[in-house]
Amino acid sequence: MAARLNPLGTAVGPKLVKYLVSADKVLAGSTLSAATQELVKIRASQINGCGGCLDMHTKEALHAGETPLRLNLVAAWRETTVFSDPERAALELTEQGTRLADGAGISDEVWANAAKHYDDEQLMALAALIALINTFNRLNVITRQPGGGYLVGQHV
Repeated sequence: MAARLNPLGTAVGPKLVKYLVSADKVLAGSTLSAATQELVKIRASQINGCGGCLDMHTKEALHAGETPLRLNLVAAWRETTVFSDPERAALELTEQGTRLADGAGISDEVWANAAKHYDDEQLMALAALIALINTFNRLNVITRQPGGGYLVGQHV
């Protein structure tokens, strides 16, 4: 698969990416665990079919100590026993926040479940993370950025 466009080879791309990466750094410094953040990024990227982001975030998660078993089961998290209740709440919120066009948005039940496990700061970080990874996914899918060549630490 060939990319349609090299976003970093344009005048707008690097400027935009700079701000998106800055937003990601704010979230990385939040109290939302790094493991949960990577799971959210992976699940949204699976739903959106973003090979570039899946390549990056699975490799970064493995490098940070995530297990291959858990990474292999993210797509089927409901049918597994390897994710904690807080992680499951974050994954469910991620799915609803990624599939906005498929339903009525975030259900009160899903939000309440997430709020049982996360404080307001973490909920804000989680909501922003879901929005941010969806932005990255959409940019990469639109411009057809392929996965497979990412090196750990390349963009973080």
